[in-house]
Amino acid sequence: MAWPGWSAPWLWVAGCGLLLLVLVLLASPRSCRARRTLRGLLMARSKRLLFRIGYSLYTRTWLGYLFYRQQLRRARNRYPKGHSRTQPRLFNAHLCPPGVKVLPIPVLSDNYSYLIIDTQARLAVVVDPSDPQAVQASIEKEGVDLVAILCTHKHWDHSGGNRDLSRRHQDCRVYGSPQDSIPYLTHPLCHQDVVSVGRLQIRALATPGHTQGHLVYLLDGEPYKGPSCLFSGDLLFLSGCGRTFEGTAETMLSSLDTVLGLGDDTLLWPGHEYAEENLGFAGVVEPENLARERKMQWVQRQRMERKSTCPSTLGEERSYNPFLRTHCLVLQEALGPGPGPTGDDSYSRAELLEKLRRLKDLHKSK
Repeated sequence: MAWPGWSAPWLWVAGCGLLLLVLVLLASPRSCRARRTLRGLLMARSKRLLFRIGYSLYTRTWLGYLFYRQQLRRARNRYPKGHSRTQPRLFNAHLCPPGVKVLPIPVLSDNYSYLIIDTQARLAVVVDPSDPQAVQASIEKEGVDLVAILCTHKHWDHSGGNRDLSRRHQDCRVYGSPQDSIPYLTHPLCHQDVVSVGRLQIRALATPGHTQGHLVYLLDGEPYKGPSCLFSGDLLFLSGCGRTFEGTAETMLSSLDTVLGLGDDTLLWPGHEYAEENLGFAGVVEPENLARERKMQWVQRQRMERKSTCPSTLGEERSYNPFLRTHCLVLQEALGPGPGPTGDDSYSRAELLEKLRRLKDLHKSK
């Protein structure tokens, strides 16, 4: 399979040309009025324009893969044992053998892959194998057979290990959305499709917004008499949500509502370690939220020892994650006057979500 974008080299050529033009215009010390006007327009739109160009290059050309490889090398050098200390979660440990094991694998600078193991059949599924070397080491340590890769979306920091692992494990199937150009995809999935591996029953839920074909995966807890587990990729994080790269605020809100329909005891296993940063922003939005304050204290203790903060529960997230609280009056009041000319109009939930994202970007840049 060719890397996405090899068939369209015009994209990165045009992008590089536009980027060069912007840099020349902005750097020119001598310019006429027309050039100053053009430079002003470019400065006003440059961040958005350059981001779109960069995002297209990352997702649709080989430059994205090269960038991912550079990330991988740097992370392996900086974190030879992973960016965080993780603990496996064993369900029904009193059984012999136990039912299901979920092993978080810290990869790159803040990503997580997850090895899901049927301990009786000794079969494993991996979610978002960013670093094939780290994933393979965990597979060998656990003594299991890898039979499936579940990709939440196409971004290289979630799909970069598909090639190496699928080649090493010849019977391994690669699952994901056909809308998302998943590398080495063999088994396309649609909304509500179920992947069965041993006693593992894993349902794919379509959650577009971050990418057009983003999926989350819900491990059914009933077969092993434990809580269900949500592997959320870049849709939902502890006290945060992913950026809307390929959709609208309405699209992302609908995807978050899909998750809100799950049970409070569902365990959330996100794609990144963003907990401390996200809870800091949640404190700006709702400074008197006691649930957030308690969680922040726990997270800070964990991070002081470089311990992972995964998982949380959806019940917890409903109490402090502002991106899941757009229906709450207290959040509406915290964000101030509505968008109308008099400030009397209330925000729609999608408008609240969009405003939260803008505020978070401002908070992060300070």
